[in-house]
Amino acid sequence: MSAVKHFISEALRNEEIYEFLSKELERAGYGRAEITRTPLGTRITIYAMKPGIVIGRRGENVRELTRILEQRFGLANPQVAVAEIEIPEFNPNIMASKISSDLKRGVHFRRACFWTLNRIMEAGAQGVEIVISGKLRSRRHRFEKFRKGYIPKSGYPAEKHTRTAVAHVQLKPGMIGVKVSIIPRDATFPDRVKILSPKKEGVIENEEKEVETLTEEREI
Repeated sequence: MSAVKHFISEALRNEEIYEFLSKELERAGYGRAEITRTPLGTRITIYAMKPGIVIGRRGENVRELTRILEQRFGLANPQVAVAEIEIPEFNPNIMASKISSDLKRGVHFRRACFWTLNRIMEAGAQGVEIVISGKLRSRRHRFEKFRKGYIPKSGYPAEKHTRTAVAHVQLKPGMIGVKVSIIPRDATFPDRVKILSPKKEGVIENEEKEVETLTEEREI
């Protein structure tokens, strides 16, 4: 197998693993997963809102998950680690899954999107954009966009800071797609200038006096 085919097959297998984990661990608030291959085996770090559900009673769920990853996907010596997500509002996978769950329960799509939008912004995000598409209110396909805050659309800042996730939910009218894009609060942009307030005159005079005092002490 050539190097190109090897990398393509590895990427396809990773996507299959991500899709399997998102469906299998939806109840645990699955956020994302990182796959790292080492000479000793494959390390998989799962980030979830409820790590206790992923681990299970006495580690039963983790052992079963490890067995499935080894047999179904052919991973060599998989080692599963679980980490808790501190701020779930900044994870687009969790927020997209939350909107999908609300739609399954019969919540109106606008109410679900606005509630999620406000929740993310109240957590401290700089910007949020939610796009929902499908047969929303009629037989024809359409989409609606909900946006708040600052969301760059192109360039390096958009590629670096924008966190995006897509979820799908099957309803009676048809398939509904949900796309969530989040700009976290720690993101910095070159087009945003921070103006520092000047020092007060009294503070500057005190600093000059301290410098003069130190200079006199050194001369003595």
